[in-house]
Amino acid sequence: MRASITLLLAASALGLAASAAADEGMWLPSQAPEIAKQLKAAGLKLDPNALANLQTAPMNAIASLGGCSASFVSTQGLLVSNHHCVYGSIQYNAKPEKDYLTNGFLAAAMTDELPAAPGSRIFVIEDLRDVTTDVMNGITETTVGKARFDGIEANQKGLIAACEKQPSRRCDVRAYYGGSTFYLQQMLEIQDVRLVYAPGRGIGNFGGEVDNWQWPRHTGDFGFYRAYVAPDGSAKPFAKENVPYKPKSYLKLGKGVAEGDFVMLAGFPGLTERYRTASETKHYYTEFYPLQQRLLAEYAEQINAATAGDKDATIKYANALRGADNFKKKLVGQLTGADAISLVDKKTAQEKAFRDWAIADASRQDRMTQTIAALDAVTTEANTARLTATRLGLLARAQLLASARTAYRWSLEQQKPDAEREPGFQDRDRKLVTERFTAVERRFDPRVDRRLFEAALVEYRQLPAAERNKAFDSAIEKIGMDRLYADTKLGDTATRVALLDKSSKEIEASNDPFLKLGIAMYAEEKAREDRNKDRDGRMHAARSAYVAAYREYAKANGKALFPDANGSLRLTYGHVKSRSRDGVKWNAFTTAEGIVEKATGRDPFDAPAKELTLIRAKDYGKYKFPALGTLPVNFLSTVDITGGNSGSAVLDANGHLVGLAFDGTLDGVISDWWFDPTINRTINVDVRYMRWVMDKVDGAQRLLDEMEVAK
Repeated sequence: MRASITLLLAASALGLAASAAADEGMWLPSQAPEIAKQLKAAGLKLDPNALANLQTAPMNAIASLGGCSASFVSTQGLLVSNHHCVYGSIQYNAKPEKDYLTNGFLAAAMTDELPAAPGSRIFVIEDLRDVTTDVMNGITETTVGKARFDGIEANQKGLIAACEKQPSRRCDVRAYYGGSTFYLQQMLEIQDVRLVYAPGRGIGNFGGEVDNWQWPRHTGDFGFYRAYVAPDGSAKPFAKENVPYKPKSYLKLGKGVAEGDFVMLAGFPGLTERYRTASETKHYYTEFYPLQQRLLAEYAEQINAATAGDKDATIKYANALRGADNFKKKLVGQLTGADAISLVDKKTAQEKAFRDWAIADASRQDRMTQTIAALDAVTTEANTARLTATRLGLLARAQLLASARTAYRWSLEQQKPDAEREPGFQDRDRKLVTERFTAVERRFDPRVDRRLFEAALVEYRQLPAAERNKAFDSAIEKIGMDRLYADTKLGDTATRVALLDKSSKEIEASNDPFLKLGIAMYAEEKAREDRNKDRDGRMHAARSAYVAAYREYAKANGKALFPDANGSLRLTYGHVKSRSRDGVKWNAFTTAEGIVEKATGRDPFDAPAKELTLIRAKDYGKYKFPALGTLPVNFLSTVDITGGNSGSAVLDANGHLVGLAFDGTLDGVISDWWFDPTINRTINVDVRYMRWVMDKVDGAQRLLDEMEVAK
């Protein structure tokens, strides 16, 4: 749960990428003036400088869902994102008698909009500023290991606390360029999020796992939330008296794009690894990714087996299953893509060129030789620890054990002043933890949970004895699986949530078997955490110095640089473009007729009968694209994205919304590590298809009118 600087540094890896290809780059908004000539040459009609201003359109219409991107599309707080980004809320509200997962959901009026899943948030970007000097205050070359980690973290927490003195703000401080730079991101945190509309499975997830990461694609991957605030405009939790939030600006819907048109995208990409070292790259592709892929594939199989024939359990685990299926397939693409382009060889050559340059100059030779040696040594440690942590992390699949561990750690952290508590256990985190405990009630089945936990234990026990948690092993053997699930009271939501108000002594006195198991785990977990912090501190010292030199190297070669993705707001741009490779031609657009061709009447190709009737009648109305002679569904673009960009607004040259990014192609996901313009394509849902479904299929005219779309 701790917000380790390791996570922030991992997001940066070497922390930067060079604009080797015209469409490559996840640029900070503040860099828009730096690449103004490139943007204009590509076709942007807006003033590039406007993209650096987070107080005006279009940038202040962009929002984060804390894992997905979104954008405001009306004056009444209506927010559009991907269907799969609102899927957790569809699942949370679904029941066997109200199967919104299959049938979709459309609120007839604002009063019918449903509270989103607990923990749902809409974060509205307000500021993104350099705070490197403040973060590194008191940190010198002699500040090493855990002392370095603790010093940086304390400074980060101080900046966050000062920022969050402003009401309803959520702030974070992230590392860029390998930890040589830090930015503070300030966002308005909207807590009352409501589900407004999502098409049924046969549109929103048409093609399912079969078509996932594939082209051609025919998926209506869109859905709508609405942001609500208190009558005085302050951000408050759900309440009937709350009113729709009025954003400073919203995106207007465009008429659509054609092949060759300029497009840009604004969102919150999660993580890229473009400049990891060669040894790290080899580790990921020969050890870590294969392990992850296997574990996720087995997890998906375990969920399917455990929920088979039980509709209630199937609904409860639908969101977990979809996430596992999505990521396991992406990893297949990563692994095959790396082989196809000889990724490790490319990384090795790239690294050699830089390191030869770094030690060629006598003025930096000794310093860089030491830095390179330090980085290589600490990354080797980190590689080994990553594999162990992956198997240890499987124990969190037991949802009540995860709650017990969090509750006990919470009780211990409350004994400290708030500023000294671990990130994730401070006062600012109380509501989110409460909501996470609450959400368990509609995502937990004891029979299914036990089967998943038992499978996790089999994998966990493959760790060498020295790497396992010995106290956990002893405790679970003593308690036994039958008693663990039969005697616990943590399946009750009120009981789980009440733990957050109990002292450590009260929790330690409990006879609940899951609490006993969580308590037993703590001492060894804490010792491992301290060792990780020491390594993280050494990693920061080496990585930040290494990247500082890399920035000099890039500048010497005339490169414009952008930080690797780390979950903060970015811009990327490109064009609507088809793809030809190895004798296979991918058209830039898919059409409605393709839906009819794929439809089988069975999941995942169970398009609604009404939709099929309309397509056969070619009833496309004003949404028909003359250049195609039909209705476009999805389109390809060359914009540079990764996970977290799901739901990102795709904008035309004038800043109008023309689509939503929702996927990449299987062979193109290697772009997380290496951008190849001949391979890289982003899959987007076309705004014309979105509007057609809303108008002709689902009768969402109320929302179209709200978005100022003429009838």
